[in-house]
Amino acid sequence: MKIGMFINTQFPEGDSVAARIPELVEQVRTARDAGFASLLFPHHYLTAPLQMLQITPLMAYLLREAQGMTVGGNILLLPLLNPVHVAEEAATLDVLSGGNFVLGVGLGYRAGEFDAFGVSLKERAPRFSESIQLMRRLWTEDRVTFEGRFYQVKDHGISLKPVRPGGPPVWVAGLVEAAVKRAARIGDAWLVANATTLGATEPLMRIYRETLQQLGKQVTEFPIARECYVGANHKTAVEECRAALEYKYSSYAAWGMESPTAGMTFEEMARDRFIIGDKVAVKEEIARWQELLGVNHFIMRVQWPGLAQDKVLGSIRRLGEIM
Repeated sequence: MKIGMFINTQFPEGDSVAARIPELVEQVRTARDAGFASLLFPHHYLTAPLQMLQITPLMAYLLREAQGMTVGGNILLLPLLNPVHVAEEAATLDVLSGGNFVLGVGLGYRAGEFDAFGVSLKERAPRFSESIQLMRRLWTEDRVTFEGRFYQVKDHGISLKPVRPGGPPVWVAGLVEAAVKRAARIGDAWLVANATTLGATEPLMRIYRETLQQLGKQVTEFPIARECYVGANHKTAVEECRAALEYKYSSYAAWGMESPTAGMTFEEMARDRFIIGDKVAVKEEIARWQELLGVNHFIMRVQWPGLAQDKVLGSIRRLGEIM
């Protein structure tokens, strides 16, 4: 079983983001030294007043600190981007990371982002599938001719081939049955998103595994992203992270995401969704999710806007101690 870190790159209005960069570096070093297997980054545009660092330059900036860790997106909004551009950048990140890059991608949901890029929300699924098809060819073929509905390449090859044979693994996020089946068909893993409950995830995992079986396809990674806080004291752990988590989930609603937690108390929101407690409780909860879902790679988001650095580092170290 692997533990990774889903790094927070979002900061409240008025915060000095430049002053937070050394803190991010310290978090990555701490996670690396604690034995974390991966480092994943979020991606959005037009998040004001919430401030957010962009995914690709930050991944490149932190690669040296993440030596030996798998690095990737959770998740890159693929339908907004040209797949040639994404394939080229992914190949570069794969080379820079020594073959330890994964391309974590998803459809996106915010109308404002799609409007700004001139992409129809209705086209996001076919654009997504076509993009992955083209990228895989660009990573593996010397010259590509591709005539798709949205993208065309005429007898060209990308400027740099990935180190990893076949190109970076593609982890596909999704929250509904159609997306999970798509992940089985065109992805190398289904990346379970943070906000889903255990009860909602169990039937989708069954569908994912059934679809893989029908396709005669085997995968080795079963990653799941979770909100996780490991406190020194079980009784006080929830209160230490409550305000920051509430801020984060209120931002989802403000962005137009259909929030599954709207109107809930924090306790209702956290139940069977977040992993919070002391080391003993968190270890038991990880084991429960692992047993019920068969997941083998937990990607833990351990910081949210407003959570103090000392609490973040303490949580990372404690999480490393229970691995």
